[in-house]
Amino acid sequence: MNGDKTYRVPQGPLCLSGPIDRPEPGTLPLRGDLAHIALAGTHLAAHYVIPSESFVGDTGAEMHLMPGDDSEVTHNVTAGTRFEVLDVAGAWVWGCLGPDGPSGYVLADQLHNAS
Repeated sequence: MNGDKTYRVPQGPLCLSGPIDRPEPGTLPLRGDLAHIALAGTHLAAHYVIPSESFVGDTGAEMHLMPGDDSEVTHNVTAGTRFEVLDVAGAWVWGCLGPDGPSGYVLADQLHNAS
């Protein structure tokens, strides 16, 4: 990943001890099926993903709670903002602004890769 953030797979055994409160949707980059690699030692998910780097295009982007135009918009992200892509599903991309969030879905055509 280019830029100032580099995520590595944690070394050694990963284990969780005790219950953890589930964060509100749209906060941490955590779904039942996958999570940001930075959450591997603190939150349980079936898969952990090292994000790929994109940037929000010139018109900005709306971050939605779910993939779909009729889903709640949780954040308006300004042009040029770094966006960490964790999953691509058709026209929608799920990701975050960093491992502390916020997280959500944006339209893939509102992002571009680093040049």
